[in-house]
Amino acid sequence: MDFISGEILLVNKPLHWTSFQAVNKLRHHLRKKTGVKGIKVGHAGTLDPLATGLLILCTGKKTKEIESFMGLEKVYTGTITLGATTPSYDLETGIDHTYDLSQITVEQIYETAAKMSGEQDQFPPIFSAKKVDGQRAYDLARKGTEFELKSKRITIHDFTITAVNLPEVHFNIRCSKGTYIRSIAFDFGRLLNNGGHLTRLQREAIGEFTLENAQTIDEWASFIDSH
Repeated sequence: MDFISGEILLVNKPLHWTSFQAVNKLRHHLRKKTGVKGIKVGHAGTLDPLATGLLILCTGKKTKEIESFMGLEKVYTGTITLGATTPSYDLETGIDHTYDLSQITVEQIYETAAKMSGEQDQFPPIFSAKKVDGQRAYDLARKGTEFELKSKRITIHDFTITAVNLPEVHFNIRCSKGTYIRSIAFDFGRLLNNGGHLTRLQREAIGEFTLENAQTIDEWASFIDSH
């Protein structure tokens, strides 16, 4: 492989790693292998630390194609836990409200998922990397600063419930770029007149690139060192 001319690396990002940590780790190995301190390495779409799955890394001249990869459709699997909300819409923050689940039926859950498909305006979580007056929203949220985020037009192409084991609802979602699955989890609970937050998320595909063809960070590091 010619990492300087440019390669696409499909990485299976582990839980608790940031996308930046994955880039940094492989950049370190690429610098040692190629002897090029300024070798370019970038990712085509971040994954939250609490999410696992496909992360596309580009090296060398392939970094010029990052924008085109970021525009591709994404496929995710995961779990929404009903009956409770958190400020971050996931497990980064603790539960702030709880709700009674006794009136929710499986039929309502499937109907709600069907209603959420299509083009729509979505508000990002306040605990997100969106910038507000030059600052990251999650930094402001952690400080307790009040602010508003603008909605963004997104498309949920397909929202399939794969299993229901209350309070857990397991799903498969195919969506446009810029979609926050955490916001889908929150909105899903709200549409059920209840609460919901994301408790598991894995990115399965970005366009034609799939997780099954990805390698772990350690596998890529070993490959780079040996080639």
